[in-house]
Amino acid sequence: LLTLCFSSCLLAPGCQGAQGRFAYKLLHDLFANYSSALRPVEDTDRALNITLQVTLSQIIDMDERNQVLTTYLWVRQAWLDAHLTWDKDAYDGIDVIRIPSSYVWRPDIILYNNADDRFGGSMETNVVLRSDGHIMWDSPAITKSSCKVDVSYFPFDGQRCRLTFGSWTYNGNQIDLRNRMDTGDLTDFVENVEWEVLGMPATRNVITYGCCSEPYPDVTYTLLLRRRASFYIFNLLLPCIMVSFLAPLGFYLPADSGEKVSLGVTVLLALTVFQLLVAESMPPSESVPLIGKYYIATMTMITASTALTIFIMNIHHCGPGAQPVPPWARRFILHHMARLCCVYEVGESCKSPRRVLGGQVGKEDTGGPGESLGEGEGCAEARSCPQDRCLCHHDGLLRNVNYIAGCFRHHRAAQRRTGEWKKVAKVVDRFFMWVFFLMVFLMSVLVLGKAA
Repeated sequence: LLTLCFSSCLLAPGCQGAQGRFAYKLLHDLFANYSSALRPVEDTDRALNITLQVTLSQIIDMDERNQVLTTYLWVRQAWLDAHLTWDKDAYDGIDVIRIPSSYVWRPDIILYNNADDRFGGSMETNVVLRSDGHIMWDSPAITKSSCKVDVSYFPFDGQRCRLTFGSWTYNGNQIDLRNRMDTGDLTDFVENVEWEVLGMPATRNVITYGCCSEPYPDVTYTLLLRRRASFYIFNLLLPCIMVSFLAPLGFYLPADSGEKVSLGVTVLLALTVFQLLVAESMPPSESVPLIGKYYIATMTMITASTALTIFIMNIHHCGPGAQPVPPWARRFILHHMARLCCVYEVGESCKSPRRVLGGQVGKEDTGGPGESLGEGEGCAEARSCPQDRCLCHHDGLLRNVNYIAGCFRHHRAAQRRTGEWKKVAKVVDRFFMWVFFLMVFLMSVLVLGKAA
C-alpha cells in the first residue's frame, strides 16, 4: 500500500522531483499519531465546513411502477483536515499526495432518500491531500433514490426527482454542509434515450427533525426530467387512434354482411390489449394517465357504437309483420336525415328531387287491372253462353281474382314496410357513422392539445 502511495505521489504534477524516501517519511509522519475516527478540527466547538458537488453522469433507469430512479453520479466532497498539514519545503517540495480514503476521516454524507435494498455507498477511491490540509474526495456512485412519479400526462409528462445529501450523525453545529455550485454538473452527462434533463438546481436546507433538537443541514439536487414521447406516440398512441377510426366504419358495413358487431368487438379487444400494456408500466395510483383516459373514452365510445349497431340491425331485420314506419319517423328520418346524410336509392343522387313515398301505391295496389280483366272476361262469356251457367262461373271467377289481388296487395304492402324500415336503419347507420367519426377526431385533438 505504501508503494502505491509512493508511486502516485511521484506521478503527481507537484511531485516530479521528489524522492521516494521523502514521500515515505511524509506518510509516516502524517499518520503516526492520527486517528480517522475523530472529527479533524482543533476547536471542537466549531463546525467543520464541507462543500459538496454532484456530477450527473447517466440516468440508468426510471422505474415508474416502483417509483425508483437509478442514476450514476460523481460525488465530490472537500473539507479541511487540521491534523494533516505539513511544510512542503521540508519534504523536497511535495505539495500533493494521493492516499486511500480509508486512511483519513471522512464525513458520513449519505443519500437520505435512498431506495437501494443493499444500502451501497460510494466507491473506495483515493483522496487528494494537499499540504495545507485541504482534502478532496471524488467517488463515483450508483444510487437508487425514491422519486414521486406523476403520470397524469403520460406519455407527455415531466418528473421532478430529488437527491438529498446530508450527514447521518453530525448536526449543523458539527458539520456545515454547503453546495459548491447552485446547480449540478451536467457537462459529462450521457444523453438518455427516454428522458431529457432540463436542469439540476441545488438548494441548501436546514431542517430540525422530530428525533433531535439540533438542526441538520442538507443539500438537495432537484433533477428536472421530461420524457421523450416519440416512442410512445408511435407504439401506443397512433395505433390506438387508427384503431379508433375503424370503429365508426362498422356503421358503414351493410347489415346483411353479418360483420357489423364482430368489427366492434374486435376493435374493443385491440384497445383492451393496449390498455393492459400501459397499466403494466404505470404505478397503481389514483391518477390515471392521459393516454389511459383516452383509451377508456375510446372503449366507452366503441361499446356504445356496438350497442347501437345491435339496435340498428334489429330495425333492419324487421319482418313482414312489423308495424308501418310512424309518420314522424318517415318525415324526419326518411326525408330530412336521409338528405343530410346523402342516403339515396339506386338512380338517385343527393341533389335530385325525391319522389313522394306511397304516391303510386293506390294505382299499384288497387288490383284494378285484374279486376277489370275478370269483369270483361265474365261479360264476354255472358254474351256467348246461357245466362244461368254464366252467372255461376262469373261469381266463382270473381272471387278467385279478388283473393289473388288481395294477396298481391298484402305482399306489396309488406314489402313496402320492410323496405322503409331497412331504409330507416340505413339512414340511422350513416348518421351515427359521422357522429362517431366526429367524436374520435375531437377526442384525439383534445388529448394532443392537453398534452401540449
